[in-house]
Amino acid sequence: MKYLILWLACVTLCTPLSAAPYKDYPEVEDTCFTETNGSRVIRLSVEVPAMVEEVWQTFTTSDGWKSFGVAFASVDMQVGGVIETSYSPQAKLGDPDNIKNQIVAYVPGRMLAIRCVQAPRNFEHKEEFFATATVIEMEPMEGNKARVRAYSVGFRPGKAYDDLYAKFRRGNAYTLHKLRLSFERRGNDTSGSRAKDGASGKEKTANQ
Repeated sequence: MKYLILWLACVTLCTPLSAAPYKDYPEVEDTCFTETNGSRVIRLSVEVPAMVEEVWQTFTTSDGWKSFGVAFASVDMQVGGVIETSYSPQAKLGDPDNIKNQIVAYVPGRMLAIRCVQAPRNFEHKEEFFATATVIEMEPMEGNKARVRAYSVGFRPGKAYDDLYAKFRRGNAYTLHKLRLSFERRGNDTSGSRAKDGASGKEKTANQ
């Protein structure tokens, strides 16, 4: 599933669905719902084995984005700045098929609000998608863990928005799944390297 999470906060809420695991990624909690104005909200969350500061670095640095799903990333971390990414290893800054998300607002270490301003040339329903936005929230948990919530809003009634809603409901769930796996992998690599270091004194701690 090659779609980045491309997400702004929801305000006028209708009754949310009860929490349930996303069907293909059961570790992702799905509480999507519809606002009173008929617009749909994608609301997904996942628990990751990392501190909030580590999750924040993942979403606000070029290396962070590359660590869990894209081949190319360039992040200008400021209001109005752009997170530019691509799944192509041959991509370079400014390519017309790169994905560009503009940073709308943020709270350091807690929240990042973005909206897509450029999609690949063959992407369907671009103008409708540019009218949506996304918020990523991070909350510390006990045991050096974090809860990551992803809200995507602005999916109005209509066929184009129906298609986008279905695509990104699954795509965002996949992205959170990949995020969780990336931190699990780092933790396993670090544990394994530390065990080797204690046994031989030669192996260094993994740093991904």
